Amino acid sequence: MADTVQYRLERMVDELDDLERRGLFTHYEIAEIVKQRRKFEYRLKRPSPLKQDYLAYIEYETQLDSLRRLRKKSVARDMKNKGNKKMKMSVSDFAGVSRIVDIYRLAVLRYKGDIELWFRYLEFCRERRNGRMKKVLAQLIRFHPKVPGVWIYAAAWEFDHNLNVAAARALMQSGLRVCPASEDLWVEYLRMELTYLNKLKARKVALGEDKGTLVRDHRVAEEQQWRDENNGAFMLLDEEMRNVEGSKVNNGESEKKMDLFREQGLNILKTIYSGAIEALPSSLGLRKRLFEILEATELAHSEEIRKEILSDMKRDFSKDPEYWDWLARLEMTYSRTTKDTSEGIMSPQLQKAVQVYEQALQFVPSPILFNLYAKFFMDAVAPKREENQLSKLSNHAEDIISYLLTIYEKAETFGCITEDLACEYVSFFIQLGRLDEAGKLADKFCNGNFSDSVKLWILRASLEIRCFTNNIPGPSKVDLRSIFGLFRSVLTKVSISEAEDLWMMALKFFATEKYYLDKLVEMSFVSVAKNGGSDNGFSLPCAIVNSVLQKDGIQEARETYKRFLALPRPGLALYKICIELEENLASSGDKGCLGNARKIYESALATHKQNVRLWQDYHAMEVKWGTSETANAVYWRARKTLKNSAAFVAYSDSL
Repeated sequence: MADTVQYRLERMVDELDDLERRGLFTHYEIAEIVKQRRKFEYRLKRPSPLKQDYLAYIEYETQLDSLRRLRKKSVARDMKNKGNKKMKMSVSDFAGVSRIVDIYRLAVLRYKGDIELWFRYLEFCRERRNGRMKKVLAQLIRFHPKVPGVWIYAAAWEFDHNLNVAAARALMQSGLRVCPASEDLWVEYLRMELTYLNKLKARKVALGEDKGTLVRDHRVAEEQQWRDENNGAFMLLDEEMRNVEGSKVNNGESEKKMDLFREQGLNILKTIYSGAIEALPSSLGLRKRLFEILEATELAHSEEIRKEILSDMKRDFSKDPEYWDWLARLEMTYSRTTKDTSEGIMSPQLQKAVQVYEQALQFVPSPILFNLYAKFFMDAVAPKREENQLSKLSNHAEDIISYLLTIYEKAETFGCITEDLACEYVSFFIQLGRLDEAGKLADKFCNGNFSDSVKLWILRASLEIRCFTNNIPGPSKVDLRSIFGLFRSVLTKVSISEAEDLWMMALKFFATEKYYLDKLVEMSFVSVAKNGGSDNGFSLPCAIVNSVLQKDGIQEARETYKRFLALPRPGLALYKICIELEENLASSGDKGCLGNARKIYESALATHKQNVRLWQDYHAMEVKWGTSETANAVYWRARKTLKNSAAFVAYSDSL
């Protein structure tokens, strides 16, 4: 290994001498470069070099070559000011790039399956234009023929940089033969062919033999539509009329000529479209992307092919709710070209979208479709408003709001309403400010099919609390009993992890009501006994202990956490908060609290004896508040108990 490294370093002698002779680096800097390169070369000659070793070497050489180029420019500028000739190219100008390419070559041979490393290699070759691009692309295609991005990258380089359309087309077609199920390949192949055709047309336009492009300009279409709609609204002079008639004659003559480029574009689109749907007959995303390309391109008979694609999509995806949602939103995209701003009625485009959704309900009345249907109308009602501002909308949105409520009712009638849709239904009433109706609806759902839905119970509880807190005197005893009964009915049958928000809401609401807070504490004992505590995340015992501490003081909090610790599986989070509570009291001078903290640590370690962090905290407490004997006892117990005590020893040594 040493001989190989020494041989590679000796091959750098000419380059290093040239750098020193031209004054780009000093003798000391050259020695430092040799030292760094020797270190990197030894890393690469290890039995199993890491990918990071190659990347670090490449990063060093890249920065070194950038510094060389900057210093060369500075030296060349000084020579020019002195009237000397320009610096000639020498071995040091090529050695840096050649070495980086060689390191990349070794790296990709070592890690052949790393696509990211291959693309970094390709980007370097493309930026430096060292003539190795084709060779590297050929190697990458040979190792990874099943990766569509490789074929797309190779074709894009041939098309954009090498200006070889035939080679790019051959690469795309080869990629489609190997990866016929790749949507990206089909889309990029069509985009490449249409781009090439548009370039040919642009060249004809530049030569004055043609006009226009294949790119559809929506502004021209809108202007023409406006002129057609307002054709009879203006009086033209005789001369202008004659000019218009003459232009119409010229336009008629030009329309008779066959636009070969648009016809050719249509044929390309048809060919690629037929091949794509044959290879991927069940891909809705591919159809949508091909349709978007058609919409952005001006082709001959584009309306016919548009209808054909839409007809094929309806035939193949009539049972897919996403297709109907896409089709409805497609109808809405044309609303930007209309000037209908009538109040109180839906626009024609929105009515067309509604017709699409209603037709979809005949084919696939599913919960997913109703969700998409409702989301579409929510976007139509308030696309840029806050959730609590729907009640402030102008009158023209009332019809849309009433229709959205009809959609929710239909979903309920069809039996397609889900938990999320029910929550949206209730939330929409809340956003409209109709709290009574929202409360009745939430009560209906919570007592019906969604009795186990925590989201709906949270909505219902928040509505009840909002209604009672809005009263000036505050909630009465009857109100408090009603709200507590609501919380009890759901908290006793839902697990703690699912009802976290409900528990926090109940503790916050009853924080000043000792009678109901005590009842919540008793309920929490039952829930923890049934479900156990939590080691991470939300811990109900911790929340209860904190609430009792704030309301009744340390003695009641201590009695509460002792009851929790007596339950099976109280959870590590509870142990930690109890220890923190006792340590805070011990820091104020209460010696008895230190003993309580030791007892809690011992109880926690009986269950979590391999928890390194727990041992570290125990030892740190003894070092801070205990004696040297107790600290050493905990230290040696931890080293004896822990299977992997290295982390504990390192932490303890830092104390």
